[in-house]
Amino acid sequence: MTPDPLNHSYYAATANDWRPRPFAGEERADVAVIGGGFTGLAAALACAERGFSVILYEAQHIGFGASGRNGGQLIPGLRWSASQIEAELGRERADALFDLCWRSNRVKARINRHGIACDLKSGHVEAAWTPRDFAAMQREADYLERRFGYATERIAPEEMGAHVATTCYHGGIRDPQGGHFHPLNYALGLARAAEAAGVRLIEERRMTPEEASAKASYVINATDHWIGEIDPALGRYTVPIMNFNIATAPLREADALIPGDAAISDSRFILNYYRLSADKRLIFGGGERYTQRPPRDIAAFVRPFMAELFPQIAAAPIDYGWGGAVAVTMNRLPHVGRRGNIFYAHGFSGHGALVTTLAGELIAEAMAGTAERFDLFANLPARPFPGGKWLQTPLAVLGLLYYALRDRLG
Repeated sequence: MTPDPLNHSYYAATANDWRPRPFAGEERADVAVIGGGFTGLAAALACAERGFSVILYEAQHIGFGASGRNGGQLIPGLRWSASQIEAELGRERADALFDLCWRSNRVKARINRHGIACDLKSGHVEAAWTPRDFAAMQREADYLERRFGYATERIAPEEMGAHVATTCYHGGIRDPQGGHFHPLNYALGLARAAEAAGVRLIEERRMTPEEASAKASYVINATDHWIGEIDPALGRYTVPIMNFNIATAPLREADALIPGDAAISDSRFILNYYRLSADKRLIFGGGERYTQRPPRDIAAFVRPFMAELFPQIAAAPIDYGWGGAVAVTMNRLPHVGRRGNIFYAHGFSGHGALVTTLAGELIAEAMAGTAERFDLFANLPARPFPGGKWLQTPLAVLGLLYYALRDRLG
């Protein structure tokens, strides 16, 4: 197994027991899944439940990528707001996507069904960095309630202290359908459920779609930001953005920092996102980089972002610092589809903790012959990044730096 300098994570240190599964049998199946993250595991499990024989290949170990090292934030919906989806895609598609991405919580359903121990908590707060952001949030909340009967809680600026102990915000919206969890333990729980359903899990085995096609009738490519390494054509649709997280030592004042124990993220383009762990640490994500090279000291890189919001814990001990790449598409919507016998889903753009499980299940539906809901995702607008192999990432970074500059200038 390749050592991973980015994964000195709280999640790895507190993971439920999991031992690599040796495999010596015949590698033939109806379905071969490449990638042991949320998408691949959910697809493998759902395929097995529908009667397919399934092999899942993971080049490292279960939950190695973003699925096992993200901020643990469960945020309903997509990166586009519901009102933007209706404006761009029309009323009928907006209705169907809302039912799938806002009303349906497949992660909670899987946790309950399989008894997955992953510290699930309810509630997500989007915090407004500016008064203009709060006004936009309130308009969207009004739209959700009027159009879909979807209730959220509006938090006035003077009420934010009841939700988070910082003076930096100008109000917010609390969505009770959101929440947070221990993402690696969720991935391991899906793996156990998949194995119990008959899925053969093969870790530490690199696989390409071409190799997998020789072993199975269908292939599911669920490799997210690594997709370009095994399918360069699909790799043109995403660029990798590096995100970093820290976990403090357990804090005596933890409950006072986030009194409602919700997950919190703010409205900036390069956002801060944070929550409490089960053992009362602050898990905080802040800052991003557009190269694959991590900072020399991740804790030192992230600490200033935490201190800006919470000066009262600016000097708190930091026990863990880790990071990883997020695959981002041009329009921040996932890129999902099918080419012949190969299905794929990637580019969740930092908003995938909930929708990846859904995407995996929709692939299984389509494979079983019911493609209507899968087609909703497959028909989302998508364009490859311009610039080709050598200029794609530099051009994308220029655009991202522009929006980052707008953040700094207010």
